[in-house]
Amino acid sequence: MLSPAPPAAPSPVDPPGWWSDRRYLLLLVALSAVPLLWPSLPPLTDALGHLARYHVEMAIDTSPWLHRYYAFHWALLGNLGVDLLVIPLSALVGVQLAVKLIAIAIPTLTAAGLLLVAREAHGGRVPPTAAFALPLAYGFPFQFGFLNHTLSMALALLAFALWLRLGRAGRYRLRAGLFLAIAPLIWLAHVFGWGVLGLLCLAAELARDRQGGGSRWHALWRAPIAVLPLAPPLILMALWRSGAVAGMTGDWFNFTAKLAYFAASLRDRWFAFDVGSVLLLTGLILAALFRRGGLRFQHMLALAALILFIAYLLLPRILLGSAYADMRLIPYVLAIAVIAIRPREDARRIAPVLAVAALAFFGVRTAATTVNFIGYDRAYSRQLAALDVVPPGSRILVLVSLQCQGSWVTTRMDHLGSQAIVRRDAFVNGQWVMPGAQLLQVTYKAAGRFATDPSQLLRPLACRGHGEPIFEDTLKNFPRAAFDYFWLIDMPPERWPHEPDLIPVWHGARGVLYRVRHDPAQPGLRASRM
Repeated sequence: MLSPAPPAAPSPVDPPGWWSDRRYLLLLVALSAVPLLWPSLPPLTDALGHLARYHVEMAIDTSPWLHRYYAFHWALLGNLGVDLLVIPLSALVGVQLAVKLIAIAIPTLTAAGLLLVAREAHGGRVPPTAAFALPLAYGFPFQFGFLNHTLSMALALLAFALWLRLGRAGRYRLRAGLFLAIAPLIWLAHVFGWGVLGLLCLAAELARDRQGGGSRWHALWRAPIAVLPLAPPLILMALWRSGAVAGMTGDWFNFTAKLAYFAASLRDRWFAFDVGSVLLLTGLILAALFRRGGLRFQHMLALAALILFIAYLLLPRILLGSAYADMRLIPYVLAIAVIAIRPREDARRIAPVLAVAALAFFGVRTAATTVNFIGYDRAYSRQLAALDVVPPGSRILVLVSLQCQGSWVTTRMDHLGSQAIVRRDAFVNGQWVMPGAQLLQVTYKAAGRFATDPSQLLRPLACRGHGEPIFEDTLKNFPRAAFDYFWLIDMPPERWPHEPDLIPVWHGARGVLYRVRHDPAQPGLRASRM
């Protein structure tokens, strides 16, 4: 096997800058946790629904109520990362704090992975531009609450750094043995991370083979052989997809959506700030591509970013039933491209300026995210005060007033009602159901079409999504006997209904909770709810 040449080492006459100091890098990683320290609930849209699933997972065998509404069956899925981690953690600190700790760990591990990859690729020194990439740990996929996905991507980056380290040391047999175990673990967290790890390692082996003097054709057949230790999850994939798995694949080559997802890589709250941040990163990448401004690319990471970008263009929007499949990749394409940037040999004097600019960018983005998350947390607390009057085991129909999906700013309350599952062992409409892709099943048949996601998502009629409710239809037709409470979240007072069988028991400035008055003749009446 051809021994790959290590990345070009920095000139010995150039001492490492402060931006390569281990203490500084550890500080960056630690600061990546700051936005999530204050909120009691991670303000990540889908994470609130996942949190309810984790609670059912942990409590269904001991709760006198949950088994009436849900079933939970373990299965081999490439989407189990947090579902498994909450088991030991919740035994120590409870499920809600366990999920918060895992959520904090994801961006910190992502930041650590990016910095370690950068150090390995750049000959043992982190380039001054690296901190520009770290806000992408809070990219749109994480803000959306794709916890298993982003966990697997963090693990993939750490594993890629190890792959590079062992390759640079020539420890190929050790690397092969370790990754026979590492690859299935990352696949188990989420299949996406395993796939991205394969592409990153393939790029590394292609580049190393070329640096070692191999021809293009030699690299094209040798590199796939070198990454064979990552292949065992293909067997797990075959077992998973051979079962009763629902979910379509489609919406290929939707380049309008892909452009929008690219612009939304750092989507949080302020359109101009978020898109401007992406444009700044894009400018850096273009400057390195055309070797302007004293910047250049490290070839291996540039190749990795190119391969990931091609994968982004080829991925459909919906993959095996999972929406936003392509969107989940684009922040990591940008991150790999950014950590590939370094000053040209003839422009090293700009390195301190780049490092200060990168630190400032990271600091401003982190501060903005922190402020936003505190705001979301306070808004959540105002709505969740409704649960103070809800008895355990209640059956709650939730409607959440939301903006159109095209709106840049969202309340992130799509699954806030699921906190009633966590705090009251209640039934709440809004959990996802997809055979073969979800461990949780909703078994409460009395709720009918008002049982699962997206029956809780109330948007303006002009932008109502497929399967989403119409307010008047829900108000008129939801089965009163099947529910004890009707909860309107973030609903302005002028839209609160006045129905004789809906008795207000709590309200805030933008939310109201009704007790459903049952007809004594209706089946399913429970006197304890009256």
